[in-house]
Amino acid sequence: MSKVLVAGVDMVKFAKPGQHKPYREMAATAIRGAVTEAGIDPSLIEQAYGAYIYGDSTCGQHALYDAFMTGIPVINVNNNCSSGSTAIFLARQAVQSGAVECALAFGFEEMQPGALGSHWDDRESPFENFDAVLNDQGYPEAPLALRCFGAAGHHYLDKYGASADLYAKVAVKTRNHAALNPKALFTSELTVEQVMAAPVVYMDFLTRLMCCPPTCGAGAALLCSEEFARKHAITGAVEIIGQAMATDTRDTWDNPVNLVGADMTHRAASQVYQEAGVGPEEVDVVELHDCFTVNEVITYEGLGLCDEGEATALVDAGDNTYGGKFVVNPSGGLMSKGHPIGATGLAQCYELVNQLRGNAGSRQVPGAVLGLQHNLGLGGAAVVTMYRRS
Repeated sequence: MSKVLVAGVDMVKFAKPGQHKPYREMAATAIRGAVTEAGIDPSLIEQAYGAYIYGDSTCGQHALYDAFMTGIPVINVNNNCSSGSTAIFLARQAVQSGAVECALAFGFEEMQPGALGSHWDDRESPFENFDAVLNDQGYPEAPLALRCFGAAGHHYLDKYGASADLYAKVAVKTRNHAALNPKALFTSELTVEQVMAAPVVYMDFLTRLMCCPPTCGAGAALLCSEEFARKHAITGAVEIIGQAMATDTRDTWDNPVNLVGADMTHRAASQVYQEAGVGPEEVDVVELHDCFTVNEVITYEGLGLCDEGEATALVDAGDNTYGGKFVVNPSGGLMSKGHPIGATGLAQCYELVNQLRGNAGSRQVPGAVLGLQHNLGLGGAAVVTMYRRS
């Protein structure tokens, strides 16, 4: 199987709903940027995978056509919040298998203000089992994502005797990182007191500043084989050395933490470490799916960055930021950079590729060699990817 390299990446700065350009323009800008960075002609791209969840069929084609129209296969990808990484997953498979030498993954989203909700209330929901589990355990009603992650956060605090300021500390760290990123949406620094004093949105502990905002934007990544890169004199490529996607098992229904993907994350990460031949302790920089600070805490453990129940110790030791064991979400993460669903996985890829190239400016992780990406979608899919500096 071929080595797979990321030859070019780009993203547009994410924006609040109502302050963005049409998805077609945002996506085309990111696509053109990734192709230009790789330094190749678009006619050399053999397949494209376009990720989004809010939009009619073939939005992917509509977005791509504004960048180039070469008649290649275009596959539209919808895998909830992991759609962007799923596009990368599929593009990597195509290159790794030898089916193509060069493939494009891109993602975009135009979102609406407010909590995520269903757009299809005239048919059975894919989240009926989620509601049943939370109903059985007595968790209050709320919009789906808020309820699921709120329940998981409450379960974690109760199980390990942690304090809710754990989630606030993560929010503060994330905003500190975002202050160094010109592409982050929210860059003003926070204090633990501000986060805890923000309006409560679920039960008695989850505040608005522990939740990511709906945003709009786009990102793109160009993947190719090692031979293609050599043939076209592509430099600065970053290698994908491990990648896995996991979906739900019956264990998902065991508790609220598994309901939001802890078990999926653990299984996908284990496969990636095995494929890459490295352990979590060797990772330098992490971009993970912090749609709520609750999920960042849970994911520390799912990725093996600390033992189960030890997230408080990791946070208090500063092992999730500069000077600690790992730098987690140097971009500002979903919390501060934004979370346009189809684009999120591509934006994570953009950050890690630039970190491993040494091009991350004032937020650069010194000497970064290995970058770990985690992108999660309820319903469910967890995609974990390991990148290595070439």
